[in-house]
Amino acid sequence: MDAKKEILKRGHESSKLLAAAVEENLDKILTAAGKIAFSLRKGNQVFFFGNGGSAAEAQHFAAEFINRMVMERRPLPAVALTTDSSVLTSIGNDRGFDEIFTYQLNALAKKGDIAFGISTSGDSKNVVLALELAEKLGLYRIGMAGAHGSKIGKVSDLCFWINSKSTPRVQEAHLMIGHILCEMVDLILFGEKT
Repeated sequence: MDAKKEILKRGHESSKLLAAAVEENLDKILTAAGKIAFSLRKGNQVFFFGNGGSAAEAQHFAAEFINRMVMERRPLPAVALTTDSSVLTSIGNDRGFDEIFTYQLNALAKKGDIAFGISTSGDSKNVVLALELAEKLGLYRIGMAGAHGSKIGKVSDLCFWINSKSTPRVQEAHLMIGHILCEMVDLILFGEKT
């Protein structure tokens, strides 16, 4: 194996996919940024959730909203439903892992909030169930998934698709879209502050 060749191959795959992901999701990024900004202006909040690497992305995106992305501004209300180990293990133990996000949404969400479910496969049952519940609660539902045709796309109002079967490449594209989305929300709400 030529290690340098393998490294370069992955770098080229990633950069090509990232450019394509932005182009393919451009209108969706603008729509999602507008929906999130509108919700935040009304005093609502964004709930992020996912499993594994997607749980890390959920926490990452919530941190960008609460602290800041690139501009200094007031904190924005965002919650990662992946962080409270006592809540997660309590629900998982008593009700099952499939309900870890639905029970939290039932407790915390209100009409007009945003539910943002992330799944590399697009078929994570607990994310799908949470997005289904979010509709009943009156939340706008945003999904992030891998290839087209997943369950998350069917239960989201808007879904970011990444055209790859590679888990690392999908997660890299999710991170990039999430970063751009955070920046666009900041620009909508706060303009060109630096």
